[in-house]
Amino acid sequence: MEYGLVVRWLVVYGALAALGRPVATRLLSTLPGRGVGFALPTALVVLGTSAYWVGHLAFGPVALAASLLVLFALALLTGLDHDALRDRRLELAHGVRPGRAHAETAVVFVVAFLFIVGIRALDPAVYPVGGEKFLDFGLLKTLERAETLPPEDMWFANEPVVYYYGGHLLTALLSDLTGTAPRYAYNLSLAGFYATLVTAAYGLAGSIARERANARRPAAVMAAFFVGIASNLVTARRVVVDALPPSLRERLARAMGYSSDAALGNDAFSYWSASRVIPGTINEFPLFAWLNGDLHAHMMGTPFLLLGAAVAFALYRTAPRDLWRRRGLAFVAVPLLAGFQTVVDTWSVPSLFGLLFLALALGTADPWPILSRRFAAWRRERDDGPIVAEAGHLVGSLCVAGVAGVLGGALAAPFLLGTASGREVAVLAAAERSTVGDLLLVHGAFLATFYAYLLDRLGLDHVLPLLLGLVALGVVALTTALPVAVVVGPLLVFGWASCRTDRPVGFETVLIVAGAGLVALVELLYVKEQAGPLRMNTVFKTYMQVWVLWGVAAGVALPAFVRWVGTRSPSVPGTRSRWLRLGLAVAVVLATIPYAGLALSGHVEQGGDPTLDATAFVEREHPAEAPAIAYIDDLSGQPTLLSAPATGRYPDGESGAPPGMYSWDSSPAASLTGVPTVAGWHHEVGYRGSEAYLERVRDVDAAYTGSPERTVAVLERYDVEYVWVGPAERARYGSVTFEGVEGVTPVFQNEAVTIYRVDEDELGV
Repeated sequence: MEYGLVVRWLVVYGALAALGRPVATRLLSTLPGRGVGFALPTALVVLGTSAYWVGHLAFGPVALAASLLVLFALALLTGLDHDALRDRRLELAHGVRPGRAHAETAVVFVVAFLFIVGIRALDPAVYPVGGEKFLDFGLLKTLERAETLPPEDMWFANEPVVYYYGGHLLTALLSDLTGTAPRYAYNLSLAGFYATLVTAAYGLAGSIARERANARRPAAVMAAFFVGIASNLVTARRVVVDALPPSLRERLARAMGYSSDAALGNDAFSYWSASRVIPGTINEFPLFAWLNGDLHAHMMGTPFLLLGAAVAFALYRTAPRDLWRRRGLAFVAVPLLAGFQTVVDTWSVPSLFGLLFLALALGTADPWPILSRRFAAWRRERDDGPIVAEAGHLVGSLCVAGVAGVLGGALAAPFLLGTASGREVAVLAAAERSTVGDLLLVHGAFLATFYAYLLDRLGLDHVLPLLLGLVALGVVALTTALPVAVVVGPLLVFGWASCRTDRPVGFETVLIVAGAGLVALVELLYVKEQAGPLRMNTVFKTYMQVWVLWGVAAGVALPAFVRWVGTRSPSVPGTRSRWLRLGLAVAVVLATIPYAGLALSGHVEQGGDPTLDATAFVEREHPAEAPAIAYIDDLSGQPTLLSAPATGRYPDGESGAPPGMYSWDSSPAASLTGVPTVAGWHHEVGYRGSEAYLERVRDVDAAYTGSPERTVAVLERYDVEYVWVGPAERARYGSVTFEGVEGVTPVFQNEAVTIYRVDEDELGV
């Protein structure tokens, strides 16, 4: 076990957080706690943004040095800022010790980091099965080799990566900064992103609840639990069903879609099943994702999504008179964050602007002065009724978010135009929409918490006028086959109404409404692409955002629901019963924790000797190919490799088991070394279209099986320097020789793999 690397990464994370702290404090100065928990995400955004832009001129040590210089400069400028010094003096004068809160979040980070390090040490391998590890590790390796950005695509030689790689870029920077080989940096970075997410959730929830008596720490702890440990209700359902008498259990099991004769336990339990609840979709939550171990964009973007929520919260709290701060947050901070988030996880960028919109729309301050003081003054002079005034408030909020979106889009344009591939938005057919039961299985714990909390805050006297709206939602659900209208529609109504009353609700309601809006949105629209059937990828990438936003909101809402006795009115039964409130809270926690116990115990039992080496499995499970992969890995630069494409099928109707996408035979040399191959995983169809990919597949097939003249033409067309002939090539093409082709000579050979070197000067027939 590489304990020295673990300590080294913790020290570097601590140093980056120390540099990010004055920047975060200045950015989030209107928050209670002044941005505690966001020092590291802020530092990573500065580091990644600077390296991304400098990297287009020179990546590697130059980009790392430049980004560190920018971070040092910002830390110095914000740390010595007059207002910041004044605020620290006031804090000390009033007995506030901000360092104590930062030390507390540091402990949270270390615990979360070591938690994932322990998990990954038992199963560190970047297996191609059951995830996107070949993609993620390949991106890390190609960035290690890159001299400029964007990096070359390891599955589509001579072309740039067509995927969001910002999180992998940060991992590459941290790998260089700590002097860590990518095979170790993969798992250490995975632990770092998890710890950053949990710490941000802890800090944001604590900040939201900070001004409520003795509420900060319970809210922070519960948010860390919901974001980092909790799961959906699939496992709890099974626990309950398996505890029933056999006859009843069998009937319920058949109705719920799984075999009743499988006894509950580690042998029968699969950590995978809880992520595949709604048919045709993927419903991940953080613990599953990090247990599965992909270093994937939808995971690495979550800390920055919460940073965006914190910026929206700062705007939500900023006084109307502090107009320039409001403008700075809306038109500088959010667009800059969105520009970087586009490179990390493009899917979550719209949510940043959605949070900005909701922070303004659900807040009390007029949004129009952010755009125009003159127009805002004209609106104030009008004697509009409440409905017109509310509509004007919404339009103003939308306009501010729209302007911020344009600015963010301008910053992201180089990536969107030059790297990210286009997509088409489509309307989801009614037959493909989720059922009420499936939605409750995925979101039930959060829904129970939020409905109890909001109804308790509103009180019966405010709820009754809303019943008409709920009846309308029911009619919509029945007439349009839209069950989500019943499940989350009332949350939108109650959340909005609670922000327009004098009830004690806060920014957690913005997060509740944001999550409800995302859940509803993916039942109406989806992004049409080839990454998966219909809306699979849309729900996959969106539901992680929902979980993170709702996890923080639940962390604030559940303790507040337990502690608040509500109104003394006898017309509101149960509001004074702490036992009922405590019972609901215990039920929610107990329903969301069985997955962690079963999944982690099974993971420990199946784990091997602890190590963080992501590629150690290659020598153990593929000993004959390991030396050949090491040979390719030792090559300098990014020479082009020719290897069998991972199309998942054989050409010309050949029979047998083809090398599927998610198998070892899916371009292992390119994926594990970053040396680009002419045509790799079939994923490229989703990135570049079928014809572009299949054209290369046909060329590769011709190079292995065609005439010497055709082979030479393909090698010259793609500037191939090495040819790989291993088990996948022999399975696809049979016996492979290059007789009659000059300039192609073996440089490595064993019983499994032959590697040929292509001499451009001697190449011919």
